Formats: sequence, C-alpha cells, structure tokens
Amino acid sequence: MLSPSELEQLVEMRRHLHRHPELSCAEVRTAEFLAARLAGLGLPVVTGIGGHGLVATVGNGDGPAVGLRADMDALAITELTGLPHQSQAPGVMHACGHDGHMTILLGAAMILRRQDFAGRVHLIFQHAEERYGGARMMLDDGLLRRFPMDRIFGLHNWPGLPTGAVAVHDGPVMAGTAEFSLRFSAAGGHASMPHLTGDPLLAGGHFMTGIQQAVARSVDPMEAAVVTVGSFRGGHAQNIIPQEAELTGTLRAFRAQTLGHLRDRVAAVAEAAAGMAACDWTLDFDPNACSPVVNTGAERDILRQAAGEALIAPPPPVMAGDDFGEFLGVLPGAYAFLGNGALAPEAGLHQPKYDFNDAAIAPGAALLARAAVLALGA
Repeated sequence: MLSPSELEQLVEMRRHLHRHPELSCAEVRTAEFLAARLAGLGLPVVTGIGGHGLVATVGNGDGPAVGLRADMDALAITELTGLPHQSQAPGVMHACGHDGHMTILLGAAMILRRQDFAGRVHLIFQHAEERYGGARMMLDDGLLRRFPMDRIFGLHNWPGLPTGAVAVHDGPVMAGTAEFSLRFSAAGGHASMPHLTGDPLLAGGHFMTGIQQAVARSVDPMEAAVVTVGSFRGGHAQNIIPQEAELTGTLRAFRAQTLGHLRDRVAAVAEAAAGMAACDWTLDFDPNACSPVVNTGAERDILRQAAGEALIAPPPPVMAGDDFGEFLGVLPGAYAFLGNGALAPEAGLHQPKYDFNDAAIAPGAALLARAAVLALGA
C-alpha cells in the first residue's frame, strides 16, 4: 500500500527523528518537522494542542470520525547503538520507538489521502507520553471538542514479536500507573540516644515491608497488581538519626478501581509506619497518573480484522503504562502490539542499544489505515 519511494522517504524521516530526539514537553523541533511533512501531503494541520501536540485530518464531510494516535517524545538515556543515525542529543534517545510510531502515522496519512471513504480520520501526534501526561493535556485543551471522533486506535512496537506481526488483546493491554513520594520526618539526633527522637529510617523500613504485605493481603490474588519502591533516601552519617527520609515508588494495576485501592493502602501503611517510629509523614501522588489501557470489544475486533494474516496470539498483558489509556477513558478504542523483531540484550524498550525496526513501518502504517477505514464503515 506504500510505494517503494514512499517507504524510502519514511525510513529517512524515521532516522531523522531518531537523530534528533526531544524529551517530554520539549518536542519543539519534532512538532515542526511533523507539521511540515503533513502540510506537504496537503493535509490541514493544527499545532500547539495542549503543548506541542498536533492533529492533521484526512477526509471531509459530516460523517463519522476516527482518531489514530502516535506518541512523540524521547527518553533521558544515552544511546549506545553506534548506528549511523544514532542520537545527536547528548543523554537523550528514542529508546521506546516513538520515532517509529510517528513515522507509521505519517505512512498511514500517505495511504489514507488517496483512498475514498466517507468521514474523517484525525491523525493525533501526542507529546509527553513518557512523562507529564500529554494525552490529558491534549484532552484538557479541547481535543475532542475541536476534533470530534467516535473511536480511537493506536499501537506500540514490541521487541520479541516477529517483525510486522500484530497482537491485539482482549481487555487489558497495559497497566494504569500512579507514582508517589513519601516523606517521614522527626527531630533527629545522636545515634546513642534514639529515645529522644523519632526515626525516619525506621519508619521507611516499616513502610517497605508493610506495603508489600498490603498488596499480598488486600488485593484479590487472581488480580494483577504491584507496588514498587524505587528509591529510599535518608541520612548521611553512621552515628546520626536523620531528620528526614524519603521514599518514591510506583503503583500498577489493570483496573482503575484497584489502582485507587492501592493508593488508599499506601496512605494507610505510611500512617502506621510513622506511628510505630514516632514520625510525622507527608504523602504526594504525581498528578499525571496513567489510566489502564483496556481494549473495547468492537474496536478490538476492527483492529484484528485490519491485521489480517499478520494477526498472532497476544502475549500476556504487561505492567508497563501508556497514557493512551486517557483517551480510552473517554472514547471506545483499541491498542495493538506491532512486532519489532527479535529481542537482543540491552536492546529492549527503554534500553541504550534499542532501535526501532524500519521493516515494521509499512505493516504498521497499513494496520492503522485499514483500521480507520473499517471503523468508518462499521
């Protein structure tokens, strides 16, 4: 469906995007590059939606409308691929394949603009997926009011699945996430006189063990949920009880209700830990939590039909998050995994030797274009 010359152009576009990655909420040149390419295809483009997000539209009329979404931002990782198109931005790389996702959506635009269909397809290029909640920013800036749509589709490349293969899950695909920062505080004092102060480090230790018990004993064992404490900072000398200790972590679950329950348990365990160690405590949750990515039935079937012979059985749902779930909180839709080929050491998602497989561009573009046309005719 893409001509050889179009595919050659797309590969060069993908590698250009890979060479020039930008972090979440800093996708200035990326947005300018995309807007220019979309305008070059003769499509109307609206930029600056919720920040650096942009939307181009294929088709016209007052019929049904469908959204196709790609994410734009890169990660704070130093690339170690040594490839000719390696990142030129120190400490920043497209280690999650968003360069490929953007290119796939450009390819879908090329396919759709020469097809005859009733309705409109909105091509949504979303900034700040990795951090800060770009999907919510775009929604809060009136995305659906300005570009009404009936359904939405997206995809993510997946190392370890055959190149170009398509996996579409029943229900949950990726987890909802919530990040927290917990601080315990006390007067502090000499290590020889612990009776004169509370102990923030002791409180933190109680919390570390208690929160795992809370998951094991308060969440249905048939339901997936995880709490991970990723950092524990406090103290600087062996003979001083510090005044503060801070822990940060993440909660993950496939249901919003379970995620809310875990938030309540974090607060309850923090209060108990503080009480046992005679400390004060404060708890903050990052406001940019991700909703779970859960496919809806009709849209799942459309995406599977669009995959055709490329469809394979999906792997188990994953605890990684994606704020595509914010769109699915207000629209029916579905999300596919697109095979990126064999998984090599240090070359998985969010790793320094990762690179998007250009052989997945054409299958990905065809998948999204077919899904949009099928959805408009459904």
